[in-house]
Formats: sequence, structure tokens, C-alpha cells
Amino acid sequence: MFRSLGVFNFRVWFVGALVSNIGGWMQSTAQDWVVLTELTHHDATAMGVTMALQFGPPLVLVSFTGWVADRFDRRKVLMVTQTFLMLLAIAVGVLLLTHVMTLPLMWCFALAFGVGNAFDSPARQAFVSDVVARENASNAVALNAASFNTARLIGPAVGGILIVLVGTGWAFLANAVTFFAMLVALMLIRPAELVPRVHSSGASRLADGFRYVAGRPDLVVTFVMVFLLGAFGMNFPIFASTMALEFGQNADGYGLLSSILAIGSLAGALMSARRDRARVRVIIVAAAGFGVASLVSSVMPLYGMYAVTLIFVGFSTVTMLTTANGYVQTTTDPTLRGRVMALYMAVIMGSTPIGAPIAGWVATTFGPRTAIQVGAVAGLLASAIGALWLVNSGRLHRREDHRFLLTIDETRPLRVVQPVPVPEEFSDAVASTTPISLPGEAEDELRGDSAALHPRSSAH
Repeated sequence: MFRSLGVFNFRVWFVGALVSNIGGWMQSTAQDWVVLTELTHHDATAMGVTMALQFGPPLVLVSFTGWVADRFDRRKVLMVTQTFLMLLAIAVGVLLLTHVMTLPLMWCFALAFGVGNAFDSPARQAFVSDVVARENASNAVALNAASFNTARLIGPAVGGILIVLVGTGWAFLANAVTFFAMLVALMLIRPAELVPRVHSSGASRLADGFRYVAGRPDLVVTFVMVFLLGAFGMNFPIFASTMALEFGQNADGYGLLSSILAIGSLAGALMSARRDRARVRVIIVAAAGFGVASLVSSVMPLYGMYAVTLIFVGFSTVTMLTTANGYVQTTTDPTLRGRVMALYMAVIMGSTPIGAPIAGWVATTFGPRTAIQVGAVAGLLASAIGALWLVNSGRLHRREDHRFLLTIDETRPLRVVQPVPVPEEFSDAVASTTPISLPGEAEDELRGDSAALHPRSSAH
């Protein structure tokens, strides 16, 4: 479960990310509470607009941010983005403490945070694959998610208490201090021990990431499923804050709900770390679990009962997202990983501008329980789409006559290491040959295909 922690660079990264993420969750809790209770009178729609502005830039800038993650040193990119986000946190904290913050000004800062995260997220996600070898990439992704959700367990609760004791401004300033942990970690990482980057022999084009994903039906389905949950199911700040108000709770009660959700999230991340492969079928089952758990949570009559159901919501959510992240990273061509991860993060973060305002409007108009039920239906729909594709693709019953084509490299011919005869019926589909290891469900599907073992062709 913890094998990636045996790598020095990953240990340093893990600790730095944990401390920084704790501050990030403290700030997220403070921002939600400021908009909902200080800058408006319990207006969930305004909160949805704030989330839309914060998560919109990753969708708008997806091509450019992915290109930056592939073109430049990701460690240096992260040092720039982390410094920028730290300065923004300081500015918001000062404005709140001096009582000059307004809702339009907060929206401007939310947009600025979104721009910073648009460049930070793909570089951060792809950098995990630079820190560990390919065989440990899926485990490292899961442990990275465990770090994120451990912070989610601590940060919101601490943030809620901090808001009650000293105010929201100090929560932003506390987050600014935690950015130093990530910056120090990035400086301590040994560049010589990073996994060598694979660069394309031709010009790096922004459209290559889109073209690559379009040629991978398994990735397209995964992205559609993640989009549905991201847009309509993962608006937890709206759901939990409005439910906390419905149960008569204050900021500490809202922060506690976030921490309870993180109990399940952390369990889901650690369970994902134990798996040696990331599988599409796990994503499908987890999406269904999210839908069922969300439906149950929406009818809970008491605060305590609602809080308990959030453990299962968190478990299924992180199981799905961690498995999807690991699957995308471990089956994507290394030369395009930054651009593909930028698309993946754009789907998750960029879906929020679509779903958050809708969820906020539904929560304000019909109540938070109805908004949660809309998200639950989205989870069940995502699971149904994935299940239909799994059956139709031939992967469920190993139908040799109806397999989908898995493309590993569409950008350049790779060096032939151990050429073997390729059956005539597959000769037109082969784009490159190299002994690339394919962890996850992709490797599982290769077993039994005589032309796909050594080397594994791009068509299988």
C-alpha cells in the first residue's frame, strides 16, 4: 500500500503536499462560508457563481496549460504557481481583516485562484509520474489522493474552528503560511533522481492531446463519467453548507461535515493504493455507489445521520476519481501525459462552472435535498453509461471479435526494440512497436492477444 514512500523524492513531495493541502482546505471552508454568510444572506446561487469562476479557467485554458506541463520543467512550473497562489491568499486575508472585501471583489479573486490552479493542477498531477517509476505510478497517484484526503479530514474542521474563534481572514493567512511547505519540498527534491522525461521527436502541438483522447474510446467514456459527477454530484460545498444551515449548524458544523466526508475519502484512497491496477469497472461500480449513497444522504432527518452517510459518499467519490486518475496516467503515452492530464483536470474542475450554478439555484429554489438528489441521478447515469460501454466494447466477456483499439502513441513512431511477426489482419492498425508496460485494465485486456505481448502494438 505504501511502496512509493520508499522513494526519497516521493516522501518529500507527500509531506509537502499534505501540509499545503491542509491549508487549502482551511481556505476553501473559509471562502464558502464568507460568500454564504458574510457577503450574502445564505445565497447558494452566489456561492455557485463563485465556484464557477474558480473552476472555469481550467476548462478555458486547457490546451495551453497542458502544453506548459509538457513543455517546461514541471518542478519549476509548480514553484511559480504555488508562489502565485500564496500571494493571492495573503491578499484575500488582508482584505477580509480590514473589512473591505465585497462579493464582486471575491469573485475576482476566485477567478484569479482559478487561473493559478489551471496551470498548477496538470503540472502537479503529471509530476507524480516524474517522481516514481512507471510500475509504481498507480500506487503513487492513490497515495497522493490519500494525502489530499487526509488534509481534507483535518483542514475543514480546523478551518471551521478558526473561523468561529478569530474570523475568516486568518484562515486565508494560515493557508498562505502552509504554501511554504510545498515550496520547501520542491526545493528539496533531487532532480537527478526524477524519472527522465520522454519528449516527442516532432513539434509539440496543443491539439495532440485532444486527438489522442478522441482516439481512445476508453478515455472518452472515463471523461464523460467524471464530467457527470464533477458537474452535478461533486458540489459538496453547496450541499454541505446549505444542509448545515438547515440543521441549524454554524461554520464549525459545516467544517465537521467536510472532515467526516474525508474519512470515507481517505479510506477510498488507501483502498485504491492497495490495487496493483486501475480498472474501468471499478470506476463504474464506484459511480453507482456514489449515486446510491447520495440518495440515502438526501433523506436523512438528523444532522448526525446525514454526517454518517457522508462517509460512504466520500469513499465512493474518491474511489472513482483516484481510479480514473490512475487509469488515465498509466495508460497514456508519456509524451502527451501533461496535455491529457490537463484535459482530465479540465473535465473535473471545468465541469463545476456548468453544474455549480445549477446546483446552487436548485438548492436555493427547491432546497438542498433536491440538489443532492440531482447529483445522485448524475452518478447513476454515469455508471450506466460506463456499464453499457463495457459490455459493448467486448471487455466484459473477453470477446476477441469485438475489442476496442487501444492507442498508446499517435504522435511519433517509436524505436523497435524486439520486433516480432504481426498477423496480417492487424498490420494496418499497427502504428508503433515498443515494449511499453501498460498497467491497469489496458494490460489486462492485452493478455491473450498473440500480437500484443512483446512488443505491444498501439492497436491492442
